[in-house]
Amino acid sequence: MSPAEMGYRLLRAIQARAERSRLRNARPVPPPELAFAGNSWLKQDADFSVSRYTKAADRIAEGWLDVFALRRIDIGSPPRWNRDPKSGIEAPGAFGKLLDTGDADLVGDIKYLWQPNRHQHLVTLAQAWRLTRKRAYLDVIQEQLDSWLLACPYGIGPNWSSALEAGIRLINWSAAWQLLELQKKDSEFRQRWLRSVYQHCEFIRGWFTLHASAGHRLIGEAAGLFVAALTWPHWPEARGWAATAKAILEREAVAQTAPDGVSREQSAWVQQFALELLVLCLLAGKANGQWFSPDYESRIEAMMDFLASIMDAGGHVPTFGDSGDGLAAPLSPTQDSCFARSLLATGAILFKRGDFKLKARRLDERTRWLLGAAAEREFAELDTEKTRLPLRQAFPEGGYFVIGCGFDSPQEVRLVADAGPLGYRRSAAHGHADALSFTLSVGGREFLVDPGTYAWHTHTAWRRYFRGTAAHNTVRVDGLDQSEPRCRFAWQSKARAGCSLWLSSPEKDSFEGWHDGYMRLGDPVKHRRLIELDKAARRLVVEDTLEMEEEHEVEIFFHCSELCRVDPAADGFVIRQDHIVVQMKLPGGGAARVHNGSLAPMLGWRSRAFDTRVGSPTIAWRARLAGPARLRTELCVSSS
Repeated sequence: MSPAEMGYRLLRAIQARAERSRLRNARPVPPPELAFAGNSWLKQDADFSVSRYTKAADRIAEGWLDVFALRRIDIGSPPRWNRDPKSGIEAPGAFGKLLDTGDADLVGDIKYLWQPNRHQHLVTLAQAWRLTRKRAYLDVIQEQLDSWLLACPYGIGPNWSSALEAGIRLINWSAAWQLLELQKKDSEFRQRWLRSVYQHCEFIRGWFTLHASAGHRLIGEAAGLFVAALTWPHWPEARGWAATAKAILEREAVAQTAPDGVSREQSAWVQQFALELLVLCLLAGKANGQWFSPDYESRIEAMMDFLASIMDAGGHVPTFGDSGDGLAAPLSPTQDSCFARSLLATGAILFKRGDFKLKARRLDERTRWLLGAAAEREFAELDTEKTRLPLRQAFPEGGYFVIGCGFDSPQEVRLVADAGPLGYRRSAAHGHADALSFTLSVGGREFLVDPGTYAWHTHTAWRRYFRGTAAHNTVRVDGLDQSEPRCRFAWQSKARAGCSLWLSSPEKDSFEGWHDGYMRLGDPVKHRRLIELDKAARRLVVEDTLEMEEEHEVEIFFHCSELCRVDPAADGFVIRQDHIVVQMKLPGGGAARVHNGSLAPMLGWRSRAFDTRVGSPTIAWRARLAGPARLRTELCVSSS
């Protein structure tokens, strides 16, 4: 850690202990002035599928929730808000800011504990109430919120340990509050709720995440405070909350996003998480006369541009870097099969982009809640030719390059190559050791994939595997990762990577990148990778050059989708999915093997969602090579 980081952590520890000692004597929450009210950032005049919301709400009212890999868990009546539903471990009622939420023996898997406490399911209940006016849904919300306020008093327990979790909870509370239109007979409940809103805002204002751990966490914290200040402007402090949060959002939207629209955290999931929050704040601000700068809006558009460019014809987005569920997503009662398409549907209307409309395909209900009844007409009127910008293939600041042909058609070949930095700031917390890796999809079907993440705070061995070089479509030397991990969210050494060649023409795409992760070895190794696509022949050539003097063990990994069938063939393998065939010819002089769900070695796994994994065929080519080496792999795409 830098001296500034060490000083920051020391001051945080001192601050937390001081706050704990005076918690009982904390000043009371001032009464809200309800004459001041904010304008809703939700639009409630569109047509919605009522049964979809009532079905989801009835399930919640019966006490069932889905939490990551757990399906239909009984959350209890009242819910056990401080219990990890996976392990059953009940977190202690200690002062939240001093609670070690990374200790699985103490709190269980903290992501499982926190997820129900984000209260996204209360928004689903509020949507069902809004569409049906059935008092039963409001009663469930009141019962659950009252039980939460009793089980999680201000400052106590794991739900008062993270400003990000408090921020996301406030955004979901804001959505539910706007939908409910609480009546006079609910005034006592409203007062209890408002008291906690004030405490949440003061908690976030004094506990922002800074320095190496900031990243998207800081955006989430500021977003929660900003939305809350506009929703509940009932205290004099609200103006200061809004100003502080807005300044952070303006600064971090630019600082955390490269000018080409790539999140500097090098994580496609983080990109969508931050993008959703930045859009919500933009809309909440516009509804309340709080205008963001052109730079802020242009970064949002650039982020959507990148998302659209790496999304294949089937709606798949590569899972570069850490990935997980748990988006803020306050407006969908069920997990959206492609949240990225929903973001692009919203972006199509906000920025009048026909190419975003083509990617989104349809206007989803989440966008209707955000933009209202007029959204349907505006989306339909978007001319996909006149408002369509040329496809972007090069994102040099972020380090991603899109190679392909027949984009967004059944004949599409789309390869996304990674020559970007490891991650953001000193810790690079959410980056993976995946320099010069790539993904490949054909006709909207995934063939070579980034396997995902699986675990964050627990399962140390799996965390290391999914972050490691062997879990990506790249080269590993001497069984070592390109970058050396120090802990779950930091790195001891970090590979530098870059692009040395990018050319695109109607006939051919060419990319060459490099990284220096193995220059730390006693005999330094420089890895260069050239990828070329002959568009007419639909043939890819991947050429790996290793600049070295002595002998090393060299491995090349190709992770196939779990939907693929992999069969041996002369000089390589044939990879099939439906009617599409990819013939792979591997370099000579080595031995190749397919691993599928292997534990020894740990190889051949894919995680599409947090805490879930399935076996997937992984081709591993291995050889011991001495001196400079050039390894050529060919991939030929055809239809059977």
